[in-house]
Amino acid sequence: MRKLFLFAILAIATSSCSTLKNTATTHDFNMNAPYTVPVIADLEISENRILHAYLPPKNVRRGGTQNVINTAIREALATNGNADVLVGLETQVRFNAMKKIKSVVVTGYPAKYENFRQLNEEVWYSTPYFHVQHDNCNASKRR
Repeated sequence: MRKLFLFAILAIATSSCSTLKNTATTHDFNMNAPYTVPVIADLEISENRILHAYLPPKNVRRGGTQNVINTAIREALATNGNADVLVGLETQVRFNAMKKIKSVVVTGYPAKYENFRQLNEEVWYSTPYFHVQHDNCNASKRR
């Protein structure tokens, strides 16, 4: 009787603690959807380097250092002609004694995107930027 009782308790204990999880992930592929094509654009870069000092409020500082830097860049672009990107970006983050961000200074050349076009074979082969210099890679391996 004790063996039967012990076996029943053991069977209940092992069956009640086990969990069964079955998961599956499926992705539908739409054959009618357009495929993505690489797009390249030209940049119109300003000749004047800008300097923007940003004093972050407390709600921006709560997002972390990268959030403060991104906000400073966004404000620098907005105040200097609504540019799209800063080329040659340099950031200086200053902290106070309590390790809180005191200020951020952002410098760079504002630039705007223009002339968006698809990357086709003609552009690929005519632009040396897209070609990798294999000779330099192989020379370093030979040494």
